[in-house]
Formats: sequence, C-alpha cells, structure tokens
Amino acid sequence: MNKLLISASLLATAFAFAQENDTVKTDKIDEVVVQGYITRDRESVNKMPLKEIENPQVYNIVNKNVIKEQVVTSFNDALKNVTGIARLWESTGRGNDGGEYYTMRGFSLQPSLTNGMPSLTNGTLDLAGVETIEAIKGPSGTLYGGSVISYGGLINVITKKPYHHFGGEVNYINGSYGLNRLSADINTPLSKNLFARVNAAYQKQNTFQDAGFSESFYVAPSLKFIANDRLTFFVNTEIKKSESANAPMIFLNRNLPLTYYSIGVFKDNYKKSYTSDDLTINNTTFNFQASANYQISDNWTSKTIFSRSNTKTDGYYQYLYDQSNGKDFTRYIADVGGETNTTGIQQNFVGNFNFGRVKNKLLVGLDYFQRDFIQGGTGWIGYGVVDIVNQSDTKADVLTKSSVDFALQGSGQEIGHAQAKIYSAYISDVVNILPNLSAMLSLRMDHFTGKATAYATDDSKNQTTFSPKLGLVYQPIPDKVSIFGNYMNGFKNVDPSTVQITDDLGNVLSNELRYFDPEHANQWEVGTKANLAGDKFSITASYYSINVKNKVMGNGTNITQGGEVDSKGFEVSVLGSPIPGMNIIAGYSYNDSNVVKGDEGYPGHRTEDSGPKNLINFWGTYKIQEGSLKNFGIGFGGNSASRFYTLNRGNIGAFPLPSYIIMNSSLSYTEDRYSIILKLDNIANKKYFSGWSTVTPQRLRTLSLSLNYKF
Repeated sequence: MNKLLISASLLATAFAFAQENDTVKTDKIDEVVVQGYITRDRESVNKMPLKEIENPQVYNIVNKNVIKEQVVTSFNDALKNVTGIARLWESTGRGNDGGEYYTMRGFSLQPSLTNGMPSLTNGTLDLAGVETIEAIKGPSGTLYGGSVISYGGLINVITKKPYHHFGGEVNYINGSYGLNRLSADINTPLSKNLFARVNAAYQKQNTFQDAGFSESFYVAPSLKFIANDRLTFFVNTEIKKSESANAPMIFLNRNLPLTYYSIGVFKDNYKKSYTSDDLTINNTTFNFQASANYQISDNWTSKTIFSRSNTKTDGYYQYLYDQSNGKDFTRYIADVGGETNTTGIQQNFVGNFNFGRVKNKLLVGLDYFQRDFIQGGTGWIGYGVVDIVNQSDTKADVLTKSSVDFALQGSGQEIGHAQAKIYSAYISDVVNILPNLSAMLSLRMDHFTGKATAYATDDSKNQTTFSPKLGLVYQPIPDKVSIFGNYMNGFKNVDPSTVQITDDLGNVLSNELRYFDPEHANQWEVGTKANLAGDKFSITASYYSINVKNKVMGNGTNITQGGEVDSKGFEVSVLGSPIPGMNIIAGYSYNDSNVVKGDEGYPGHRTEDSGPKNLINFWGTYKIQEGSLKNFGIGFGGNSASRFYTLNRGNIGAFPLPSYIIMNSSLSYTEDRYSIILKLDNIANKKYFSGWSTVTPQRLRTLSLSLNYKF
C-alpha cells in the first residue's frame, strides 16, 4: 500500500488574460498577465507551449497575487505555498553559495534560475519584480543542465514584463520587529512600439532575537520593443544591494558522538543571536537578460537569450561549532570576500509539424554557460566560546568591527579561483500518437570544462554527459483528466573540493583540490492531473522514486565519491475556487529518503538534507461578494512539518528537530484600486527550528499591515 500512495503537485490556475486586446495566443503562454489567483499553463517549464494537463512533469506555481494577498515579504514565505518544500538554511551571504537552501523530494536546492536562465545569488531574492515562482519537480537535467538543478527539482523565477498601457501600484508594509517595506511598480509606453516597466523596493527589518537586522534596496527596470509583427525584444535588469547582521548558524559536531539529546537547551536560548549589529555582511547582485522572440513562420518560432550576472560578498561571516562537551560552541569568524560572474547564451527553436498523421511539437536548443568564482577575504580564527547551558559568551563585550579586525590581522588570506564552461545541445519532441495519447522524448548532451585553484593546488576537468527524459500522457477525458508517467534524468557537475591525502595509517600527508565525476539521478513517476467543476478545481497527485549514484559524500575532511541515495514519496496538491469569492491552496507530501551506499555512518539512514518526511501546506481566503460587508475578506492557513533529523549518522548519533504546526490569518478590505490587509503570522507564537546539521530558531509571531494603491 505504501508504494501505491500517490503524490501531487498543485498548481496554478488563472484568471489570466493578456496584453493588448485582452486576448491570449496559445503559443504565447508565458506572456499572459496574471489577473487572478491561479496560473495554470506554463511555456517556460518545458521551453515550449504545453498545457499543464498534457505535461508529464509535476510543477507548482506561486503567482504575484498570492504573494500580495498573504503580505509576503520574504522568498521563504512565498515558497510555503509549494507542496513538499521546506527551508534548511537561511541565507549566510557568503560568496558562491550564500543564498538560502531548501529541500524538495529529499534533496537540497537553491533558487538558481530567472526566466529559465542560470541566475545565482549569494543572498535573498526580492519579490518586487516577481510575476510567478515555478517549482519544477524532479531531476530536470535534460532541459536545464547540470549546474543549476537539484535532483528533487528546481526553482525558476519569472519576472514582471512591460505591458501596453500606463499603470502601476504602490505598496507599503509595516510590521513587527521594525518591518518597513515600500515597493512600487510603474509601467508606461514610451512610444508606439516601446514599453518600459520599473519595479523597486526598499525594506528594513530587525530580527526577533537580541541582535540582527537586514536592509536592502532593489530596482528592476525592463523594456519591451516590438520591432515588427514578427520580432519582439525584451530587456530585463535587476540590481539589489543589501546589508545584514546575521546570527551565526549553530552547527552540531559532525565528527564526534552527539552530546545533546533534547531541543530544550536550544529553546532556552531561542532569542539569543550571539552576534551584534556591528558585524555585518554586504551583498550586491546584478542580473541582466536580453531576449529576442522571432516568429519564423506560422508554425516555427525562435527565442534567443543572453544573460549576465554578478554577485559580490564583503563582510563578516561567522558560525558556532559544537565542542562535543554538552555545552560549549566555538565561534569561528572571517572577513569574507567573493565575486561570482556568470554568462549564459541560449537559442531555442520551437515548431509544430505533422509526420504523416502524427502531430509533433519539437524543441531544439543550444546552450552556453560560464561561471567564474573568485574567493577572497581573510582566513578563519576562533573568536570566543559560547556556553549555551549557562548562556555565556567569552567575547560578548567585544563583538565589534574594530575588535574582530584586530583579531583577524594574523589570519592570512583565503584565496581561490574556479572557472567552469558548459556547452550543451538538447532536443525534445512531444508526439501525439492519438488525439488523447502523447509521448515526450528528450535528450541533452552536456560538455563541461572546469579549472580551479585553491590552497596552492589546482585541478581541472573535462567531461561529457548525456541526459534523457521520457514521458507519457493519456487523457481519458480531454483537457479534464490525464494520467501520466515519466522517466527523468538529472546530473550534477560537482564543484571542486579540498580532500585530504593520507597514508595507510591515516596520517594526513597533504590537502589537494580535486574535481569529481558527475553525479547521476534517475526518476520514474506516475500520477494523475484533473481540472474539475468547470476548471474551478485543479488536482495533481503522483508517486515518484529517485535513485542517485556516484554521489560525493564526506564529513568535510574526508570527501569521497561513490555514494548512493534512494528517495521515494508521493505528493497531492489542490488549488481551486469552489464558490465565488473563495480560493484554496493545499498540499501534502511524504518523502522516504535513505542512504544505500556511502561513508561510515551514512548507510541505512535518512539523508540530512531531506528535511521532514511529512509536509502540509494550506491557505484559504474568502471575499464577501455582496451586502454591507462586501469586499471584506478573511484568510486562514498554515504549514505543518513532522519531526526530522538535522544530524543523522550511525557512528555519531541522531538529533531530531521537533514537529510543528504554524497557523496564520488575515483580514482584508479590497476595492478595484486599493486594498488594506492585516496579516498575523505564527498565531500561537510557536518556537520551531530548521536545520541541516544545524539548529536554527525560526521567526516568532509577527503582525503586518499592508496598504496598496493601483493607478
């Protein structure tokens, strides 16, 4: 019975209509302007126009209207509407991988795509420029390659684009812990064929702990130019600058037996940050994309995309590491620096044609991606000891910039450089074998070249990888019910790591930088999708099984390759409007992850990045349709997670983070041009944690007031 339980992914739905004449061309799905609560069909998921119900892959959508209705001010809160996803790590701000880490289908991932192109970040993403967030499930290596995916899926952010008339809105949010957020969205025609849109936001907020804050400014100008009736250009730019004082993550010791058996001591220190507002880190992100969409003929289109991104890190990164004595954690700190530059070029051709009586929808693509990471800053030092039992800190009085700078003077420099270039070609064909039966056949060839230097050693790698994808969709009731199955492949070009070279007695001879062979994941999945009650309800349910081989594993000092992980589970997602004025988002996921083969301590245990086995998300709203209370609305929902092990190894022990249920609610008044929303999050002021070998307190109760005006 366990393996027959089915999963699912909710999705989008949408009162969507588009640009000029309130009509939408079926081959321009992603240009739809979302006006309602639901968005359904997404061209960007498979890089071709394909209805959600005829797509053999599962994906969830969060659109801008859900974000606005829930008074969401963080990317993490937006993703709480996605079935089967949970945050593992908050943003550290450090170079190369300082963005937030999430888990989906048993594997860690970071937001890594913007408009289908690689877009790496070292901080948090701002929601002001977001049209929709796509959570695409499963190892999607065939269409997206091996540098931006996770085996559990990927997160693709679709940005707002210019439309053809003057309009916009201004929003102000004030809330608990000093939250102040001001955002604006302004669109205007510049000429008959040229349109501009600017999204901008400023946000500052303190934390619920005794120290810590974040402050950011974001601006995203974009242009649309219609050269003629066949050729359209888009240019999108994003700039974000932020400064934050982050609480150091609390790491349990990953090398020695556990000395903690209860979450109690961490609850006692829930509001302790172990930092000061003087120790900040600065992050700057710049993204640029330009695309040309050309209608070659009635049946063929071309899309050319060029992208550049730059992220910089400068400031203090610190963490607390367990000394395995039941109370003490050493603070390690460095003045970190880093810069990552990426370049992407992509060419896609999409066409419809018949081969005899068989209809085909074909995608042919070429892809180039380059990433350069430059590491800088100081070396690491131990800077004080935190006793979490007695709540003492030996450096509590000198957590200042000047004191830390003085202590870092003899720490040396942390220098490194890694460059990767990837050349890819892919093809995907959707064949309509029968009017209600279709098959998707896809293949990618990916050639990777990389070179890295660190710790006075260097290494390079050249490798070619193939990634197939197969899918079947049968619609017993066309456009209403489908049964689907897929086989998907994913792979990862693993970043180089420093490994220890030892002799037969285990003595360390040297540290060397080393590349690894690609990891490989294979998924099979079966499920069903249904649009019910006159398309008022959308349901997706599926069961999946993912196997990853040749996995790089280790404890940070002895990294090896050859591990194997199984991840199985099911998901159910529901999205609908059962009665006028009511909207519902709901999802449930179950995941069973297990290390089949790996280093000592891992085999037979659930992976530490797989998060909770059980996750539930729900949000429902009702807007009164008539009477004296017309336009007043109420919302209620929340998220639930089962207990999960943040550290889980046979030779060390297992430390569970407790299960939780977090409930939220809202009251609103909405007219055509303005809205007022009062939102209460974490109603019960529940103490709960996230982690990935860490123990991280999450946000307590917050109250937010949102004022929005459209023009």
